[in-house]
Amino acid sequence: MIKFLDLHKLNQQYEFDIKAAINKVLDSGWYLQGSFLSDFEASYAKFCGVKHCIGVANGLDALILILRAYKELGRLKDGDQVLVPSNTFIATILSVSACGLVPVLVEPDLLSYNISSNMIIQKLSAQVKAIMPVHLYGQICDMEALSAIAKKYNLLVIEDAAQSHGAKYKGLRSGNLADAAGHSFYPGKNLGALGDAGAVTTNDDDMALAVRTIANYGSIIKYHNQYKGLNSRLDEMQAAVLGVKLRGLDSDNAQRRRIANRYLSEINHPEIVLPSYGGGEDHVFHLFVIRSTQRDRLHEYMDENGVQTIIHYPIPPHQQDAYKEFSGFSFPISEQIHREVLSLPISPVLTDDEISQVITLVNNFN
Repeated sequence: MIKFLDLHKLNQQYEFDIKAAINKVLDSGWYLQGSFLSDFEASYAKFCGVKHCIGVANGLDALILILRAYKELGRLKDGDQVLVPSNTFIATILSVSACGLVPVLVEPDLLSYNISSNMIIQKLSAQVKAIMPVHLYGQICDMEALSAIAKKYNLLVIEDAAQSHGAKYKGLRSGNLADAAGHSFYPGKNLGALGDAGAVTTNDDDMALAVRTIANYGSIIKYHNQYKGLNSRLDEMQAAVLGVKLRGLDSDNAQRRRIANRYLSEINHPEIVLPSYGGGEDHVFHLFVIRSTQRDRLHEYMDENGVQTIIHYPIPPHQQDAYKEFSGFSFPISEQIHREVLSLPISPVLTDDEISQVITLVNNFN
């Protein structure tokens, strides 16, 4: 079986340095809010090109903390609307709901799968105060168009950068393309920890301080609580692991693009729609997602022939039980995407032979 993502093999290439870093944490006797966290925060901020990085417990918390901070700073209030893509992973939408804000679903562009700027214009109202674009599958959204809309209508822009670590857009990194950005370091991400982990990046001093304070029980001075905060901290172990793996992120992303280019040039099947890619560094191929009207048959066929594929994602958010209030809505583009998408294996540890096997299988699908 060719695994969709072989995490053991992926982390094995960093094994010596990861074990050494973990031993240093153990030897230090300090497991939270220590030097490994501050070192990683500084390194990741520098990598993204931003002033601030705040390590938090996970990617969902990162988005919640950004929205909570904007509420505390008076930029958002209960009932304000936030535009989100209608085909995203549910965490994006959950973050909005969790903060007493109202998610407004916006259809994507069928070529990029990212939120459509034209559709955003149609959803604007006096209640809309922010846009939360998701760089889905690792491809940067059209941030120039989104920024122009945001500037014209005085809207906040918050990147969901959970899938786009290291991607570049017009010279800037993902995480440095908006007012603030939330990052997930879930183990399967391009920059993955050995458990849940996340971060917030921003160039806004007030935002950074508010996020750091809220994430630490609402306290910046011990036992003095400025906000009704929560406990969301990136621990020393995960920070140490991430610090090691960050050093290889650009080369890992380059390998993902190399694999993607092979898929794009060698997969040739009339019933398979390949992803749109211009060849630049604006895509880090967290996922390589194809489409087919025969998706379920293709999924079974690949599995039967020894290649693990995954559906990202089978059910659109507006059809989830958690959001029954959306059940009467129609999002035909999203529904088509969720009905047709299938993710092929793509990771820096796939061998050339494995890549060739995947290509041959897809091309032979009947």
